[in-house]
Amino acid sequence: MKEEKWKLELGQYFEDLRIIDKCQQEAREHFDQFCEFIVEPAFEALEEELKNKKIKIKYFKEKYRFIHLQVNFPESRVDNFHYRIYLPKNSLELKLVLKIAGRKNKKAAPEEKERPFMPEVKPEEVLKLSKEDILLDVITCLKEFNYAARTSPD
Repeated sequence: MKEEKWKLELGQYFEDLRIIDKCQQEAREHFDQFCEFIVEPAFEALEEELKNKKIKIKYFKEKYRFIHLQVNFPESRVDNFHYRIYLPKNSLELKLVLKIAGRKNKKAAPEEKERPFMPEVKPEEVLKLSKEDILLDVITCLKEFNYAARTSPD
């Protein structure tokens, strides 16, 4: 007996939903591995190095969602620079977003920018990044932000 077309279509719909759910779960798990094995060790190395310059940093993560780095002004508790990598809601792959925020001085309001995280790196290559790759990106973003803050006319 030939199955009706609508039943086949309904079956395909539920299979598609299962695949979407599986891809989303894998993306969350891969993001967590990326944070634990690549980003956190990079942040720890940066923390050690900045201690020598009397600059404190904090970092924290929310499982499956984001990892956040905060750099304070030297010898101050006031935050200067924020670097946050996050996995957008309902992501099917590791197409991550980077949010940069910072203050030009201790009394200024924070400014925020958002852009794709390492756009030259394909989602399937994110887990191949090294601690060094992350550190270089953080330093590049920190330099760009602080150079712009120190040279802007306002």
